[in-house]
Amino acid sequence: MSTDSDLIKLYSTRILGLAADIPHRTRLDTPDATAKRRSPLCGSTVTVDVTVSDGKISAFGQDVKACALGQASAAVVGQNIIGLTEAEVQQGRDQLHAMLKEGGPVPDAPFDGLEVLSPASDYKNRHASIMLAFDATLDALAAVRNARTA
Repeated sequence: MSTDSDLIKLYSTRILGLAADIPHRTRLDTPDATAKRRSPLCGSTVTVDVTVSDGKISAFGQDVKACALGQASAAVVGQNIIGLTEAEVQQGRDQLHAMLKEGGPVPDAPFDGLEVLSPASDYKNRHASIMLAFDATLDALAAVRNARTA
């Protein structure tokens, strides 16, 4: 069972530093798609705007209202998301999920900075907030894909 001191350790200086410096915090004026995800357990939300060119994310904006862990995850996603395909984002999301839920390895580059969140695997009630940036981004990318094939 986790103790309060374990939880305090979870909120490391690295996590708090990431949470304080989230990239792409300005929403896009004319995105190809927007998606919002909310964690029902804690109420954290992430809204993502994307523009896609030649199958890759060319512009990205996010509005993050989450705990420090969700903010840190959004920071790592924001640092690395431009230039990625939907498949690459899905792979990062799946690897983060496996790290948190199944004790899997740290996600591959460019999302290897999510290693800082590996201690959160013991805190299942925080997992949904940590996944929000990926899930909202994938929802937005699916909306772009669906609009372009309709």
